[in-house]
Formats: sequence, structure tokens, C-alpha cells
Amino acid sequence: MKRVLITGAAGFLGSHLCDRFLSEGYFVIGMDNFITGDQKNIEHLNNNPNFQFIKHDVTEFVKIEGTLDYILHFASPASPIDYLKIPIQTLKVGSLGTHNLLGLAKAKNARILIASTSEVYGDPLVHPQSEDYYGNVNAIGPRGVYDEAKRFMESITMAYHRFHGLETRIVRIFNTYGPRMRLNDGRVIPAFMGQALRGEDLTVFGDGSQTRSFCYVDDQVEGIYRLLLSNYSHPVNIGNPHEITINDFAKEIVKLTGTNQKIVYKELPVDDPMQRQPDISLAKKILNWEPKITRDKGLQITYNYFKSLTKDELYRSEHKKFENHIKK
Repeated sequence: MKRVLITGAAGFLGSHLCDRFLSEGYFVIGMDNFITGDQKNIEHLNNNPNFQFIKHDVTEFVKIEGTLDYILHFASPASPIDYLKIPIQTLKVGSLGTHNLLGLAKAKNARILIASTSEVYGDPLVHPQSEDYYGNVNAIGPRGVYDEAKRFMESITMAYHRFHGLETRIVRIFNTYGPRMRLNDGRVIPAFMGQALRGEDLTVFGDGSQTRSFCYVDDQVEGIYRLLLSNYSHPVNIGNPHEITINDFAKEIVKLTGTNQKIVYKELPVDDPMQRQPDISLAKKILNWEPKITRDKGLQITYNYFKSLTKDELYRSEHKKFENHIKK
């Protein structure tokens, strides 16, 4: 039985990756410090004999007993609301955390896949974004703590690959959605669905002309799984190329939820990208991958998940508190 370590295991994507690797017959070691993850996302795995959980902050030295075949580094805040509240922790997990896990991969002779992001492209001047585009990033802007953490993560990963001959994989993740997203994490799909379920107006930032593309979580996990097992060491975009304006997307949510919410507009946050759409030509070529699940189907599954939340969860204004993780 092959053994895989998944950091950020209690997060949205991390928990789905745990499920996938368990279903493929792996022994899964999940690691999380719950700074943004939620124990609820992995509680269904508590009695699985092939799952072990370790509560740990990967910015501290990581020790794993026994062999390891693969490491997937998904520990990081991923929501703007989160990483603006915990900027230093965001930088540390992308730098110190990645360094620790690359060192572990080297010691265990394991292949490591790191979770990068479409944010490495910043507010892009090229559209759609392909892997050979270097990006348009404001390193000292408020979003720079996330963008630059991920760019450093890619750099040090390639350094370990070139200098130590480490087997590395880099996935650039574009907007992904599905069950287990946090309702109030600031991202557009849970924000819109939560507002609709509470009978609130839908909040659009800017004039709504900015575009996004949304990949359902099962498609994303499939792309990540194929990339890990591939022979390709450079970054690969995994996302859905079907683009939509935020205005049109808000109208889709109103129709899906059967509500009659108004759309209200607020000021666009600093450095918020106006266009975000992956060029997935490379993923098609080397992984034979492209998304299969339509937005209609994926949104319905996600909406059903949010409808299943308790009233307390639905109306809780703040889902994460970071006081215990912040050192003054």
C-alpha cells in the first residue's frame, strides 16, 4: 500500500484529495493545524483504518514515521478574507512550510506536488493565461502576501528539482468550488449562495464586468491526481476555461436558488483581477484532462450542500477566528 501525506487535509480541496487517494487504495496521512481548515471536513474518515491524522503546523519541522511515496502540499489560506487577516502566516506556509516539506520529500525519496494558484498571474495582461505567462503581480499590495508566497513556492520547488533531482509537480489551481467550501470565506460562490439562502442582496464588487471561470472540485481533483502520476515537472494550469462575468453569474445564482434578490455593487478591492481564465492546452496534451462537469450540475450539487447547513452555520457571520494563531 503506497503512502501519501496531504497537508491542508481539513481544508476544502485537501479533504476531497484525502477521499480520492483513499478510494484509490492509498494509506493517507492528513496534516492540518485548523487555522483555516475544519475538522468537520474529515470527521467521516475517523474510523477509516487507512487514514491517519496529525495535527501540526507545517511551518515547524515536519516528521513522519515510516516510508512516504508522495506528498501533496495544500496547506495555505486560500481566501482573500483569510490571507488579509493572517498575512504573515500565509507567507510562512508558502515559504517555510514548503521548504520543510521539500526537505521531507528529499529525505523520504518521495515525489511532491505543490498547490500553486492562478494568482501567480496577478491581474493578467494576457488572456487567457497560459503557463509561459510570467504574470502582472503587485508584490507589495495587500494580495501580495498570497501571490508572492505561491511564486516563491514554485521557485524553491524548481530549485529542489534542478539541484537535488527531486521529483516535483506544480499545479496552478484556478477558481474551484463544491461541497465543504466555507460559507463566509469571501469567495464569490459561497458568498452568493449564502446571501441567497439568507434572503440578502447579492454583493458584486466593482461593476460586475470582471470575469471568472469555475471548476467543480471533482474535476480539479482528477486533474491533480493525473498530474501527480505524470512525468511533467513544470507548472500546469488546472481549471475550467468557460468564462462568465460576475454580473451574469449573479443572475445564474438568483435563477438557481429561486430567490428574488437584488444585486448591489460595492467598491472593487485593490488588485482584484479583471479577467481570470485558464489556458488548459497543456493539461489536455500531457494529462488528457479537461473538466467534465457542467456549471449547472456543479452549482446544483454545491447549493444542495449549503442548504444542508444548520441555521446557526448559515447565519454565523464569521466562520474563522485567528487570535490563537497570531503572535503580536
